[in-house]
Amino acid sequence: MPTTITGFESFDIRFPTSQHLDGSDAMNPDPDYSAAYVALKTDSSDFSGYGMTFTIGRGNELCVAAIRSLAALLVGQTVESLMKEPVTLYRKITWDSQLRWVGPEKGVIHLAGAAVINAVWDLWARIQKKPVWKLICDMTPEQFVSAVDFRYLTDVLTPGQARELLERFSSTKQQRIEELIDVGYPSYTTSAGWLGYSDEALKQKCSDLKTRGWKHFKIKVGRDLQDDIRRCTVLRREMGDDAYMMIDANQVWDVPQAIEWIRQLAPFKPWFVEEPTSPDDILGHRAIAQAIAPIRVATGEMCHNRVMFKQFMQSGALQVCQLDCCRLGGVNEVLAVLLLAARFNIPVCPHAGGVGLCEYVQHPSIVDYVCVSGSMENRVTEYSDHLHEHVHDPVVMKNGRYMPPKAPGYSVQFTDAAIQGYAVKG
Repeated sequence: MPTTITGFESFDIRFPTSQHLDGSDAMNPDPDYSAAYVALKTDSSDFSGYGMTFTIGRGNELCVAAIRSLAALLVGQTVESLMKEPVTLYRKITWDSQLRWVGPEKGVIHLAGAAVINAVWDLWARIQKKPVWKLICDMTPEQFVSAVDFRYLTDVLTPGQARELLERFSSTKQQRIEELIDVGYPSYTTSAGWLGYSDEALKQKCSDLKTRGWKHFKIKVGRDLQDDIRRCTVLRREMGDDAYMMIDANQVWDVPQAIEWIRQLAPFKPWFVEEPTSPDDILGHRAIAQAIAPIRVATGEMCHNRVMFKQFMQSGALQVCQLDCCRLGGVNEVLAVLLLAARFNIPVCPHAGGVGLCEYVQHPSIVDYVCVSGSMENRVTEYSDHLHEHVHDPVVMKNGRYMPPKAPGYSVQFTDAAIQGYAVKG
């Protein structure tokens, strides 16, 4: 029997992470990690679908309001009709003839769209009794392609070319799945490097994370050059010469300033520099990339749709793709960016850290390895130690690696205690 979406609930959930400066960086000194959260209800008591988008506090209520507008479009729809050709879902949410005027495919409305679209994928996966990654990995290349909106992409990637990319690895998917079940997917951690942490806290956290298996560490920079040099010295000494260091400026620099600042930090051998300037400045990123090579430029957590990613990749403006599962328009657009990255041979290292994001990103990272790129070379997915206790199916880490989730869905169903304890009333 078809499953019909009959209604929804949405919540403004905020965690007071600013109290201990967890998540602090040069652009965002006092974030309260927050989730605009949606639960889709159906005519079956057995199935609901859960999705969220991430913010850092004020403005979360705007995303909740947008979620309510978009989720209303799904009431009365069957999940089976939306997912028969999954691009139908994406276009229904992102191409509404009236709501599109307040987008299109960017900003608050797109963040809300991600929450709603991801909730449908979560619901569909629960009905199929599979985690989202397994649901997608079980698709044929034709089914995978049917989830992607290729509008505005066909100058670099057509549906036929996408199928060819996927067919390369179609017959060997199971062996990569078995490998992931055995050893997991590699990650890097930001948990030691928040800008508000003292040097002693940085050392202690880095030491703990090394013991637990991490070899890739990211540190926030960009507030004060001498402070950055001191903190990078502390981290490099603690992590050792063989570990990978990444630096993250969170958009704080102008282009010339970025080039000079990064050159000053180059002796610490950063593997990449993240968000060195405005997230919308494609040509600025290209200029920085050319000036600081062989240090790589990484960006994408604020890159709001597949068209922006296309241009970043076309122009050589990024060497590491940091897609975000709820900045993009949900699973559908994430799959589009995975295909674009494979087309341009750019490694995907998804952005996480915020509440729910680690739970999200493990799924597309697995899909990328199993279905799209077939490679872990230069690929590590972000991980942070915060707030996992607030979801029903938190990430499982082993030796600094994500272990594939087993529970059906997209892993972001919040606990009742989290909703009751941290939802903003009114």
